[in-house]
Amino acid sequence: MSDKILMAHGAGGKLSAQLLHEIILPAFDNAILHELHDGAKIGKLAMTTDSYVVRPIFFRGGDIGKLAVCGTVNDLSVTGAIPKWLSVGVILEEGFDFDALKKIVASMAAVAHEAGVQIVTGDTKVVGRGQADGIFINTAGVGELIDGVDISAKKICAGMKVLVSGTLGDHATAILAGRHGLELPESVKSDCAPLNGLIREMLAVEPKIAMLRDATRGGLAAVLNEIATAASVGILLDEEKIPVRREVRGVCDILGFDVLELANEGKIVAVVPSDSCEKILAVMHENIYGKDAALIGEVVATSAGKVGLRTSIGGVRIVDMPAGELVPRIC
Repeated sequence: MSDKILMAHGAGGKLSAQLLHEIILPAFDNAILHELHDGAKIGKLAMTTDSYVVRPIFFRGGDIGKLAVCGTVNDLSVTGAIPKWLSVGVILEEGFDFDALKKIVASMAAVAHEAGVQIVTGDTKVVGRGQADGIFINTAGVGELIDGVDISAKKICAGMKVLVSGTLGDHATAILAGRHGLELPESVKSDCAPLNGLIREMLAVEPKIAMLRDATRGGLAAVLNEIATAASVGILLDEEKIPVRREVRGVCDILGFDVLELANEGKIVAVVPSDSCEKILAVMHENIYGKDAALIGEVVATSAGKVGLRTSIGGVRIVDMPAGELVPRIC
């Protein structure tokens, strides 16, 4: 491990995991933290927190404020909770534009209303010029766990199916376009969205969904590697079934990115019982945020802790945890 923090330590891949396991977990050792989910389950409540440092702060499909609320709502939802209350901490750099702040706050209010959550407390700090990048936002959230639902890697077993709620890589591609002035079709925009309604509908038809995860930093590759390791199972994906926009795939081909490692801000990964797969997909397809949902793979008893991808030419390659910093400051 490097003796200095690198940007890659915040990218959600191998160095993030190393930082977590070598420094964070030993310092704050407790059973709740060791679940290593997107949020913590405490009695009948769930809690999560996240910080947002995306650049640019306004991008096609959203902004840093919408991103902050959606990210916290989604992290609560994948624990099996109904999001209820959020806190918002804002760090502003001296000289930040008031009109930009008004737009960000309005965006947060609008998506909080859509998600049915209340922003009930917060804090504001101002730092000197050059001491921040305009605006940073921290959010925390509390939700009520749904009775009869137990989202846990311990519930995963061979034969279960892996679903994704829609096309991958949209958010990272939109951020790249905004950052570098790339000309892309209007259809390519951030997928940033509150997914609590979709998740609640899925759990209503199948409370025994084993695992839900928000595929953000590190993308599908990071999330599935974490799931496979936590559950001591193998996961085998089918490349031809993974939904990706043609334009996003084109950007990946040109820039040499693996779409499975690109960040998403409005996509969930679900590990579900095989006999419930079709009815869960049917419910997802009826929701605006799940209309492109797809069955992309299955859990297998072999190769514990590994993720494989059955390619379009018939072979199988290992999908590893992202090794470094693919696209910096993505959320």
